[in-house]
Parts: sequence; C-alpha cells; structure tokens
Amino acid sequence: MRLTREDQSPGQEAVTDNNGQFSFANIAPGPFQLAVTSASFAKQAFSGTLHSGENYIVPPIALTIATDVQQMRVTPSTQAEVAEEQIKEQEKQRVLAFIPNFYVSYIPKAVPLNSKQKFELAWKTMLDPITFGVTAAAAGLEQADGQYGGYGQGAQGYGKRYGAAYADMVTSTLIGSAILPSLLKQDPRYFYKGTGSTRSRLLYAIANAVICKGDNGRRQANYSYVLGDFAAAGISNAYYPANDRGAGLTFENAAIGIGATAAANILQEFVIRKLTPKVPNDDPSKP
Repeated sequence: MRLTREDQSPGQEAVTDNNGQFSFANIAPGPFQLAVTSASFAKQAFSGTLHSGENYIVPPIALTIATDVQQMRVTPSTQAEVAEEQIKEQEKQRVLAFIPNFYVSYIPKAVPLNSKQKFELAWKTMLDPITFGVTAAAAGLEQADGQYGGYGQGAQGYGKRYGAAYADMVTSTLIGSAILPSLLKQDPRYFYKGTGSTRSRLLYAIANAVICKGDNGRRQANYSYVLGDFAAAGISNAYYPANDRGAGLTFENAAIGIGATAAANILQEFVIRKLTPKVPNDDPSKP
C-alpha cells in the first residue's frame, strides 16, 4: 500500500504483516490518501485527515477480486496426465452418437499412451454395449449364411457363433491393441490425416493397416497389429469347429482382419469423421 499527501510531500509505502495490519510513522498532520493494491484484486483507496498528536486508526479495508482478471486454466504437468485428458476426448467419439470410435485420434501430435492407458482403452472397447450388439448381429449373419456348420443351428449354434465372434474380438483387441503395443512401444490408434489430395489420403489409410506411429513419434511397421492379428487367428483354432481349423483358417482370418482394417481406415479418412459429433478441433491439453 502507498500513503500520499495533498501537499505533494514524498509518499510512503508499506506491506501488511501476516495479520493484514500495517502502520506508517512520522506522518505530518493534514489530509492524506491511502492506496491499497494486491495482485488479482481491485485497487482500493481511503482518504482521511491526521490531526496533530493523533494516532489515526484506518477502518478495515476489504479487497475485491478484479473483474478483469483472466480466467486461469490448470493444465496437466505430466505426459501421462495429458494423454489421459486426450483419451477422455476420444471416449466421447461415437459414430452417429452411439457407435464407439475410440481408436482414432484427430489430434496429429497426440501424446503417446502408457501401458496402463493402452489396456484401459482396450478394456473400454471390449465392454462397450455396442460391441456386444455388433457381435450379436455378426453371429446372426453367420448362422443365416450357414457358416461354421459344425456349430449347428438353433439357439445352441447361435450361442457358439456368438462366443466365437466375441472371442475373436477380445483376443485381437487385447493382443494387438494392448499387450504387443505395450511391449513394442507402439501406438494402437489410427491418426486421422484429413489433408492433402484424395490419392495421398487413400494411400495413407491403406498403408496404416500395416504401419503405425511408435511411442517415439516415428512411423514404423505395425508389428503389434500384424502379429496380434495372426495370434488371434491362431488362437481361434481352439474353439472353431474341427472342419474349419488349421493353418488355412489362421491365414484366412488374419488376411481378412488386415483387409478389414484397411477398409475401416478409408472410411475413417473420408466418411466417419463427418458422422462423429464430438470430435476435438485441437489439442485439449492446451489452454
């Protein structure tokens, strides 16, 4: 705070103590003015007159928050916290507002996920209600088409097809999007390009079925997905009908998986973004 005099004599400054009290000594009698200031608070002024031999006690002064103080936003201080905030944005991404679209990042320089976050994203995908619904529909189509005849028909056959379809999804997601990406330090997400010519975006989408971004930010062969795809296809031999097992089924399912991923990437690049209501426009970790 600062004390000034109308006679233009030099002013005095003082800082309050821990109790908010202050004092000025050796002040000549006459009119005076106090100016009280503090960071982020509105300035307050008080005027009075000091008489000869008087100890003047100033009434309590309360500062109010300044109306022009800009709102401050606390930003995450660690990479894991930034990634967590970006994941929360991804988990709002649903095609037509209900189909999960968690494994796409519309932030080009998104922070890499740690192992815990990769498993959390996989877990959320596997347990999403829509995942169960899509699996049920796929099992129904397989039964209607007579695929995997060894399962038979009726409720029992449908139940076996449903279990196999869900097991395929779980093993593929868990191995290819969580376990191997954690071990090989690769990012399981598709990074939306959105710029350039149609041809360049098409080639980018197809290539990203076998190419990914490493946790170091560099493009590299997507060993996590390819090996995970073959591993999931190999595991499926344990529960598919005997007539449908073997190396042929493994390679067939793996090839179908890679082709389906390339097709899904093309849809992501040209169609799905337009059908996804809550898409971040920029990095949510920045103010």
